[in-house]
Amino acid sequence: MRILIAGENASARKGGEAILPLIYAKRLQARGHDVVLITHARNRDEISTDYPNLAPVTHYIEDARAHRVLWAFGERFPDGLRDRLFGNLIGILTAWDMRRIARRLVAQHAFDLVHQPIPVSPATPSPLYGLGVPVVIGPMNGGMSYPPGFDAREGRASRVFLKLGRMTARLANRLWPGKRKAALLMVANERTRRALPLDHPNILTIPENGVDLSIWVPPPPHSGPSKRQGFRMVFMGRMIALKGLDLTMQALEITRARRPDLNITLDILGDGPERAWIEARNLPGVYVHGFLTQPECAARLTGADVLILNSLRECGGAVILEAMALGVPVIASDWGGPADYVTPATGVLVHPAPADSFADRLANAIVHLAEHPDLAQRMGQAGQDLIHAEYDWEKRITRMEQIYQSVLT
Repeated sequence: MRILIAGENASARKGGEAILPLIYAKRLQARGHDVVLITHARNRDEISTDYPNLAPVTHYIEDARAHRVLWAFGERFPDGLRDRLFGNLIGILTAWDMRRIARRLVAQHAFDLVHQPIPVSPATPSPLYGLGVPVVIGPMNGGMSYPPGFDAREGRASRVFLKLGRMTARLANRLWPGKRKAALLMVANERTRRALPLDHPNILTIPENGVDLSIWVPPPPHSGPSKRQGFRMVFMGRMIALKGLDLTMQALEITRARRPDLNITLDILGDGPERAWIEARNLPGVYVHGFLTQPECAARLTGADVLILNSLRECGGAVILEAMALGVPVIASDWGGPADYVTPATGVLVHPAPADSFADRLANAIVHLAEHPDLAQRMGQAGQDLIHAEYDWEKRITRMEQIYQSVLT
């Protein structure tokens, strides 16, 4: 098939959904499909360096003068207002440029279809319509709010613009009817389906994330790196407020005070604005490693006793799947994406409400797994089995090929 993949961000270095267009483009190209990618020029250096096979078939959205003027003007405002208002205005200009490039490419080449995997937000309108070929969008994953008791963690400007965005989403999707006119919409779960601000006759539920089992593969027994003595927890992801790292740290302090004999430690694999205050606290047993590549993360996560991800607003949570692939059990929030992935057989879900006891209940879960290593081992094996059965990216790409064929026929 000749496939046009469109995503403003296409990067393995930025984290989150940005990696999805690259995964589809790289893996479909490796299977012999004729793939063309549209993304923003900010990703040019990474694609040229890390994806030489994609570089010749990638078309870039360049920043125009209007983008630069808007961003420079937005710099005068608080972060929340700048990101929500001016960031969205720039996003509209970028999306329109993506539509222009897509129309030109479709007019020049006989594409079979267009796939827009991101943004994963169900409310965001798509500019990809009227291209003359079928368009598939997703899998989308969203419709998230903070748990009860945690609303104040979102800045006032962010809350206002989020509410305004959801109120106007139906109108926006009429003005830019890409999702209404798409051949197929894919959603990751029922929550996202309910959050779609439009009606559509062809909606398919399919997981958003997968696992690259050439990277996230457990080592043979007794061949992994030597493990620090005690019970080693790992957090993996961006160090941002919604990840609830302050609560993770509170839970760690509680467990270390309650059970110093367990020698519970925390490795943080990632970077972000929360890093400064975490390092400033210099809490015993906490080790911050900064940004690491996926293979480096896999090496650090190998042999850990548990992955902890008590996020407060996590739509997906691919790191959970990656931990499972390595045989590492999971402690996660029973809220949003983690609740879609973690089962009683593969980890422990802790509901974030009531808010004032969340850290204490996280600590109980940590101590429980630390005291029952056989249970943790069984959870790790169950997680591996689940990943190989349902979340292997190769199987996911095969399924996507079947979906493309169903759209075309």
